[in-house]
Amino acid sequence: MALRREFSLGHSEFNEFLFAAIGEEKNGIKLTVLSALTRLGLDPWSEAARLSSLPMETAIWALGESIALLPEGDWQKSEASAIAVRLVAHLPRHSAPAERPPQVESGGVSGASGAKTMPSRTALWLFAAVVAALLVAMYLSAG
Repeated sequence: MALRREFSLGHSEFNEFLFAAIGEEKNGIKLTVLSALTRLGLDPWSEAARLSSLPMETAIWALGESIALLPEGDWQKSEASAIAVRLVAHLPRHSAPAERPPQVESGGVSGASGAKTMPSRTALWLFAAVVAALLVAMYLSAG
């Protein structure tokens, strides 16, 4: 019996992204984006599709925030944005180039020009909702 399309790994446009290494865990095992997103309670393919539809800077910010939630391996939490920049480059792009967000003095993610930018308000709310859902799920599973 053949696998249904959604369970077939061989033809996913997100394989390059999902199987890219975030780094090496303290036990010496390579941590992939697929494993990390799964550990965070996210569907890896849905999250990859969501990130690929976002403007690049917002996708980098969102993925960096997710990476920062993971236990450190051979990387530091302070490196989460740089890791996200490297990983988002593996995503297929599905959105039209977005307008540049307003420039800010500090914080945010550096764009290609080196200027600091602020993630969109929608992305912030979406990230807050994901974190809240994860916390509720952890609370319910612990009780």
